[in-house]
Amino acid sequence: MDSKDNPVLRAIRERRSIRRFTSEPVERAALLTILEAGQWAPSGLNNQPWRFLVVTRDDPRHTLLAECTKYAQIVRDSAACICVLLQKDAMYSEMKDHQGAGACIQNMLLAVHALGLGAVWLGQIVNDQPATLGALGLSDAEYEIEAVLALGHPDQKGDSKRKPLSELLLEDF
Repeated sequence: MDSKDNPVLRAIRERRSIRRFTSEPVERAALLTILEAGQWAPSGLNNQPWRFLVVTRDDPRHTLLAECTKYAQIVRDSAACICVLLQKDAMYSEMKDHQGAGACIQNMLLAVHALGLGAVWLGQIVNDQPATLGALGLSDAEYEIEAVLALGHPDQKGDSKRKPLSELLLEDF
């Protein structure tokens, strides 16, 4: 089978980080579809320790969230932010739970792409857990923020290059 014909493999190749958005809102149904994609990610022991908080442009926390990152303009311009958190008392293995959160985030990014929307994974925002969680009204005793996905209708075409696979393989097989 040609991987170009497979919609999943094509989405993996074509998905790009989008950092500029139009002012058009994202429908609730689309947000629910994106969250459901995250819900279906694999996790160790199927413990699913991730939790989601959707903060739309009209929520006062959207502005507070923007103040927690050097990428404030991206947050301000987004129609919504999906905050992906780990609930600490639901975790069983720090490494495996962080890996699961990454899979969850990738599922959501692929769903965003499949819906014709754009998003970017903001990782820098997690560097100050107390400030970011405080902006969201959440406790750092209960939650750990993994990432914020800023999303909306794209106002740019994404672009990316990849190293040749031969540079990434430790040895040929």
